[in-house]
Amino acid sequence: MDYKLSLRNAAAVEARPLGEAFHGRSKDGTELSVNSYYMEKDGQPFFGVSGEFHFSRMEPWRWEDELIKMKLGGVNIVATYVFWNHHEEEEGCFDFTGRRDLGRFVKLCQKHGLYVILRCGPFDHGEARNGGLPDWLYGKPFEVRKLSEGFLSCTRRLYTEIAGQVNGMFFKDGGPVIGVQIDNEYMASSAPWEITTGISNEWAFGGDEGEEYLLRLKELAAECGLTPVFYTCTGWGNAPTPDSMLPLWGGYAYRPWLFYSHKGEHPATEQYIYQDYHKNGIACTDDFLPRYAPEDRPYACCEMGGGMMCSYNYRFQLPYKSVDAMAAVKLASGCNFLGYYMYQGGSNPIGKNGQYLNESQVCKISYDYQAALGEFGQVRESYRRTKLLHYFVRAFAGILCPMKTVLPEGASLIDPNDVDTLRYAVRTDGHGGFLFVNNFQDHVTAKDRLKETVTLDTSEGAITFRFGIAAEENAILPFNMDLGGIKLVQANAQPVTVLEKDGRDVYVFFIPRGMRGSFTFEEKAKIDIGKSSTYVCLENFTAEEFTVSKGERSAGILVLSRGLAEQMYIAGGNRLVFTDEAMLEDENGLRLETVKAENHICCYPVDALSGNAQGRSGVLGEYLYRAGQWAGAGKRLSVEQVAPGRYTLDIPDGLLEGVKDVRLQIDYSGDIGSLFLNSRLISDNFANGAVWEVSLREFASEHSQFVLYITPLKEGANVNVESGMAARVEEVGGAVAVLHGAELCPVYEIEL
Repeated sequence: MDYKLSLRNAAAVEARPLGEAFHGRSKDGTELSVNSYYMEKDGQPFFGVSGEFHFSRMEPWRWEDELIKMKLGGVNIVATYVFWNHHEEEEGCFDFTGRRDLGRFVKLCQKHGLYVILRCGPFDHGEARNGGLPDWLYGKPFEVRKLSEGFLSCTRRLYTEIAGQVNGMFFKDGGPVIGVQIDNEYMASSAPWEITTGISNEWAFGGDEGEEYLLRLKELAAECGLTPVFYTCTGWGNAPTPDSMLPLWGGYAYRPWLFYSHKGEHPATEQYIYQDYHKNGIACTDDFLPRYAPEDRPYACCEMGGGMMCSYNYRFQLPYKSVDAMAAVKLASGCNFLGYYMYQGGSNPIGKNGQYLNESQVCKISYDYQAALGEFGQVRESYRRTKLLHYFVRAFAGILCPMKTVLPEGASLIDPNDVDTLRYAVRTDGHGGFLFVNNFQDHVTAKDRLKETVTLDTSEGAITFRFGIAAEENAILPFNMDLGGIKLVQANAQPVTVLEKDGRDVYVFFIPRGMRGSFTFEEKAKIDIGKSSTYVCLENFTAEEFTVSKGERSAGILVLSRGLAEQMYIAGGNRLVFTDEAMLEDENGLRLETVKAENHICCYPVDALSGNAQGRSGVLGEYLYRAGQWAGAGKRLSVEQVAPGRYTLDIPDGLLEGVKDVRLQIDYSGDIGSLFLNSRLISDNFANGAVWEVSLREFASEHSQFVLYITPLKEGANVNVESGMAARVEEVGGAVAVLHGAELCPVYEIEL
């Protein structure tokens, strides 16, 4: 179909400073601030990409490598809950040791150049027991989340302890902590009171004192030493948003909480419909109902669905393409601060007295969350796809951040079930910009789009895009883009980053699936291949490179297929490394974390790596890296069924010799999988059809027999309680609890 959109009245946004409440200066003179539309660093646009990582939900030996993966994935801010009940399980007895060592975690963030936002509560939802509020708090003669002297006294003690752990690590001190969240979802959400779960439907108090509550806690945090560049609060759910706090938003398309009461299929959601979140008086189809004028604050996110847990009543496998599709929709809709919940999965700690510290509707231990980085560091498709978006916003923040959103008429009112109308939006400064196209929708089957035409009416004339796009794909297409003094009029290609090679800039693009790549430059420009101003990519290509010139100016263009681009890492600033596995980079160089003993790796330029060169594939260098010998090779995992749904698993000795980790992969059918070691629950899983993985590294020193129990999935279950002697007999029509297979998967680490 043919679509048209006028940009003649569009102009760059006029951002306004928000004052001292949103400004900070570091000891070295670096300035960080927030204006009405985006963040700034030393007066220049800074695009924040935040990833949620709960330090207390992971053993500390994993922290550093997972933070490195986040950094190489394009994340520059780490957000983390500080769960009250993880640190003061017993009143007055604080624990900041081991996996609860907040100070050590923040120092690692600083080591790798990552900023930090502390989400300090006192209420932190996050599927923690009672929203993170300790059980003992409910025995006090006051209500939680109220401005009583008793609750404030307990909160003061919490804030003081947190501040002590990060003393000297705030931005003003030269540290990485730039933000502190005050409470969470105040007057917008709550959590089950776990003491009553299964008996009644009692929930923790959600609050009723509005801005007064948040402002008093903000004041209290400052008094206790929590002094960031800015304080944040929840924006959604019509929550109170004081003028001196940065409201943060998000969006979830997969919503297990619906099934607390909802019966039937999950409906399609509005999360993949373009909006304009920075326009006063705008009517949105989602829950964007701010108490402030949208043009007075940036639209910033902390909880876009970077994954989602399975709850007991809602089991599903997250479509990983949903993550970058949502981020791109938010970006087109005016977002200049992307934030994912979760970006890094984890495992819940067990309390001192054996109490499980999570919410009862989710797993007792596992908090994998189907996140971009899994519970044990697994690299997911969502990680590979989102890093391309993150590289883009980092490389082009200066031109992107001031661009405003322009939507075609009716775009924000498209029915989520409508897969026939093309979903597109533009961000522009009135001259150049980006055409966003989304062909993903949750809970609906999208279809390939073959022949679409979008004409943008600009002050310099009409620009027409003709393209196809695959189902579940999204794209960001540039127009009137300045490439070092050479105008790219339009391209059926998505920009990723810009590198320096041989003294000139090389612009990197990839071609979205279902699209034929093409580039049209201004008429004065010439391409070295064909000597015209237009270039069309070969079909079924992998990587191509050409040069475009105008007079004395020239720029390199590197074009990648979507599949190859998803393997791309920016390493060392000016080189690209391509691998499906996890790349790590620190002061000692590059490392590869991989489940393959033999790894073929490509790079750009061709000589960007050293050793084991295998030649070249077109414009890329090829290298082969082999892992060392694994002691477990050839050893078998012994599995024995000892009762219905119950199995023993004997792990061979010396399994971790020569490898970084070993993951136990369990394929089963049933309701819940529970894995025990020495009679202690070490991992659990709500069956959703995916293979369940458990890391064995931290249990190697106490090796004994593992016991797997599969709770059966029952049909027609009924408990007969009609006996006069209180006997209860379960009557089941059928049950399934079967282990299909269990395997050991080594995780190697190879220095490149």
